[in-house]
Amino acid sequence: MQRRRYLAAVGTALSVSLAGCSSALSVFENDPCSGEDCHIGMNRTEFLPDTYEISVGDTVVWKNTSGADHTVTAYENLIPDDATFFASGGFDTQEAAYNAWHGERAGGLGTRETFEHTFDVPGTYEYFCIPHERANMAGEIVVTE
Repeated sequence: MQRRRYLAAVGTALSVSLAGCSSALSVFENDPCSGEDCHIGMNRTEFLPDTYEISVGDTVVWKNTSGADHTVTAYENLIPDDATFFASGGFDTQEAAYNAWHGERAGGLGTRETFEHTFDVPGTYEYFCIPHERANMAGEIVVTE
């Protein structure tokens, strides 16, 4: 009987400690960029937050807060007409970013690496992660005057 009580106590303690770990992880995954080092984080298949609002002239910093490689790549036809295309790796077009990723995995952000872009034209900017596009890893930046 003593052994059963001991095992029950150990099981309860282990469950409580693991519950604390999982809630800490979920807080991190919901807001991985609560510090000053980034504005948008990335988990396995999401940008966090997936919509971010800024003013004209602001710079956004994305940080890979996951263990997977990611890209930040604008959808060329889903950014304002006068806006500058952006992609991690510094590519000038969406096609060049695709080709570089699929050829050499160029433009990828490893764990804890960052990418930043300054937005000078108001409007909505849609972007995505090339290796996780099929998983709908996409986001939007809304730039206001």
